[in-house]
Amino acid sequence: MGRTIPSFRPALEHEIESWKDFKRALRPEDQKVFDKLMIFARIHADAGSFSARPILSELLFMCFAIEQNKKIEELTKKVNELEEIIRKDK
Repeated sequence: MGRTIPSFRPALEHEIESWKDFKRALRPEDQKVFDKLMIFARIHADAGSFSARPILSELLFMCFAIEQNKKIEELTKKVNELEEIIRKDK
């Protein structure tokens, strides 16, 4: 039996390509953010390959959420460290 879901990496590139008109309509600074989000999706392509989800955009959004959460945690840690430094200086 053949696969019912296309190989992930080519399907991912096809999905990203399908968003090109949306990207083109964005302001230049937002186009850069869009490109970063697509990089997040590519970074997690191996995990996407194992998920075998028929709706590819779900995987895109999960990749975005993972990377954004990592950034939030990193920034929260830095804020906590800075607050601790401020408390010590008082």
